Amino acid sequence: MRILLVKTSSLGDVIHNLPVVSDLRRIFSDVRIDWCVEESFADLPRLHPAVDQVVPVALRRWRRKLGRLTTWREIGAFRRRISAERYDVVLDTQGLLKSALITRLARGRRCGYAAEAAREPLAARFYDSTFVIPRPVHAVQRNRWLAAAAFDYPIDLPLDYGIVAPEIDIAWLADDRLVVLLTATSRDDKLWDERLWCGVARAMCERGLTPVLPAGNASERQRSERIAATVAGAVVAPPLSLPQVAALIARARLTIGVDTGLAHLAAALGVPVIALYVATDPALTGVYGSGFVRNLGRSGAPPTLAEVLAVADLALR
Repeated sequence: MRILLVKTSSLGDVIHNLPVVSDLRRIFSDVRIDWCVEESFADLPRLHPAVDQVVPVALRRWRRKLGRLTTWREIGAFRRRISAERYDVVLDTQGLLKSALITRLARGRRCGYAAEAAREPLAARFYDSTFVIPRPVHAVQRNRWLAAAAFDYPIDLPLDYGIVAPEIDIAWLADDRLVVLLTATSRDDKLWDERLWCGVARAMCERGLTPVLPAGNASERQRSERIAATVAGAVVAPPLSLPQVAALIARARLTIGVDTGLAHLAAALGVPVIALYVATDPALTGVYGSGFVRNLGRSGAPPTLAEVLAVADLALR
């Protein structure tokens, strides 16, 4: 059997779709699974040994450069690539118009959410088979239930993200007692107070751990450097690729992060993780896993430093 999964973005959504791959491989031992995903997240499905080919798409970049000839050439090349294979099933677990249009380009029985279940109801018009999946459940469950409905297998399979962090030499970091602090996120209203992060970093040092602060863009790096400057022993990570971040998180004793995809990556890797919510609610999209996972705070009610440290002590026992 050959299957194409369509889940393009964002990072957290892509991570939430990983258990679908594990479920399909558990049910169909000889299945071949390809995955269409945004180019910036393409390294993530590659961490799952059951994913055969990753088909990158660049919708985010193309939207910004629609006036360029090279963009339309890339779009044409993508259309040819995704339609070159014949799949038994093309499964869109995203339920957006953009993902439905990609699904329509592929060849095979196209499956997705019914209009009343899709995030954008119009997407359902582009599928051959649709399924009604309850809305008020976690995103991981919705993805897995949709796949179970499309392929007619039980929904109670063990949760398994299936990814393995790559073996990458992190020469700049010698200590093995690490706590990764994910202070950056895509929206400023999701940020947790820097003074509280300083308190967390200081408390982790007192517990014999080395706080490591990854950073992406310039503003994120500046925030990490400000926090690290207040705590002797804290380390600001150099620029890292997604596989390198996965390798770093996999070495940690604990990860603490705001509402960001990398916190979900920690849960997927089985690393104890505490996620901090300031402007969003974690009920349907919080960190989710079979290990130590905790969601603290909610929209308008961020967690306190004392709450975070109390849960951190539980995780470190």
